[in-house]
Amino acid sequence: MDVQEVRKLDAYLKRVFGNPKIRVVPRPKKDDSAEVYIGEEFVGVLFVDDEDDDRSFQFQMAILEEDLADLG
Repeated sequence: MDVQEVRKLDAYLKRVFGNPKIRVVPRPKKDDSAEVYIGEEFVGVLFVDDEDDDRSFQFQMAILEEDLADLG
């Protein structure tokens, strides 16, 4: 993922989720993924999928059971 692609993904996620606090950040020493934050909180990873010459991106977000417990 180059800088231009990270910027496009950042803008896309902000628009789709209606949240200007979303940030897409390149991962050090990795060129196939980027980290996603809301403010300072890490929320997931975006992975590049280049299979069959059809570039796409997958967003992976883990939700811990302890995070759900806080909601009652």
